[in-house]
Amino acid sequence: MTNIGIQAAKYIMLVLIGLYTMSTYHYLRMKTHKRRNQACGMQLFCMFALHLTGYLAIILYTNERSMIYFYGAQVVFFILYLVLFRVFYKKASRLLLNNTCMLLAVSFIMLTRLGPERAVRHFVITAAAAAVAMAVPVIVRRMRYLWRFCWIYAGIGLLALSVILVFSTVSGGAHLSFDIGGLFSLQPSEFVKITFVFFVASMFQTSLSFKRVFVTTAVAALHVLILVASKDLGAALIYFIAYLLMLFVATRSYFYLLGGAAAGSLASVLAYKVFAHVRVRVQVWQDPWMDATGDGWQILQSLFAIGSGGFLGTGLYQGMPEVIPVVRSDFIFAAIAEEFGGIFAIALLLICLSCLLQFLWISTWMDGMFYKIIAFGLAAVYGAQVFLNVGGVIKFIPSTGITLPFVSHGGSSIMSTFIMFGIIQGLYILKQDEVDRIEQEEKLERRRQALYEKRYETGAAGPGKSGKRRRRDPSGRRADQDR
Repeated sequence: MTNIGIQAAKYIMLVLIGLYTMSTYHYLRMKTHKRRNQACGMQLFCMFALHLTGYLAIILYTNERSMIYFYGAQVVFFILYLVLFRVFYKKASRLLLNNTCMLLAVSFIMLTRLGPERAVRHFVITAAAAAVAMAVPVIVRRMRYLWRFCWIYAGIGLLALSVILVFSTVSGGAHLSFDIGGLFSLQPSEFVKITFVFFVASMFQTSLSFKRVFVTTAVAALHVLILVASKDLGAALIYFIAYLLMLFVATRSYFYLLGGAAAGSLASVLAYKVFAHVRVRVQVWQDPWMDATGDGWQILQSLFAIGSGGFLGTGLYQGMPEVIPVVRSDFIFAAIAEEFGGIFAIALLLICLSCLLQFLWISTWMDGMFYKIIAFGLAAVYGAQVFLNVGGVIKFIPSTGITLPFVSHGGSSIMSTFIMFGIIQGLYILKQDEVDRIEQEEKLERRRQALYEKRYETGAAGPGKSGKRRRRDPSGRRADQDR
């Protein structure tokens, strides 16, 4: 009976995420608010239904009453987050809001399956991050002079990365994070990528001269070099890709693009020769069987998991994703592909792609250079992070140790992603305010024009209805006289 229920839940979840994905791209095609609201309503129905189905399968398999309470707490969180965000920000993008909840729902289900204790901790961090990030859109909306603090952004970023280089603990051969009071760890590079984008956008806001580009490139390179010194090469690659793309969009110069790509290629060769762990990752990527029980174990188990899941998946608790090292963070996509299926995993990627498309669309929609580059820079960071994570999991590229936004376990990753989405929502609301203001001005102008035309027509006909002028005769009586 349990196996039947789990298999039924697997197919139901597959249908629901398929409908959700179709509604997402249907939303992007819609022109009217009514049709878009219908698509958003379908999204929410599919998200809550998928979340319920996943936890019913978990409760059926584990037979633990505590899972019911945990599921209820998550439902309350989703409802509060959706309602409060819509109350405080009526003009927010509902597509990004719904996608956030869907990605979190999938994350909660899979992390609970992999270990309820860490899932509870992850849920608490997620709720706290959502509460903190709730204030981000209003900051972006109200503060019109964020571009003036370019060197503050640079100083904060370089200081935070330097602290990591000196005081952090070593994880996987790299300096990534440090513990705070033994309660939780903080990975500053996840937050510095936001200040990094703001720094570049601020610099390009005022000038695109060669001198300004040179100075900006030097400071950006210093960020990357500190990360390289910390051996956090995955984050360094994200920073490099984001800066190169922002530079190209701002200047539209293929010279900078090709020159940056050549410099990045040369840096990759040097990293391969200098860092032993980079050589190991490249060799494992080329032939994981050369050390199947050692360094190649992780990628081989990831490929086995994806292959055993097939298109439809094995179902919750029917696979063995726990044998993959760091499956909760770096390789959670492999666990999803194994137990939910390849079709489900592809749909999840399409949801991430729709978020990226929304980022890019908002970038093209904004008027000022500062806001354009911020939206595009965050899109580059988000897109690079998804690509590096999934590419490493499926052996398309060497593994980089990057998390999958909103899906992987990790407090710093969750918090920084919430802030990124909050900034994009703030830009979206800011543009909506401007559009509404322009529409209101055009409406008032049309009213003034209509009133002017009405007065003009009345004045042309004369003061009286019959077109005749009234005057008094010498006897004091009123008389009509034709013009």
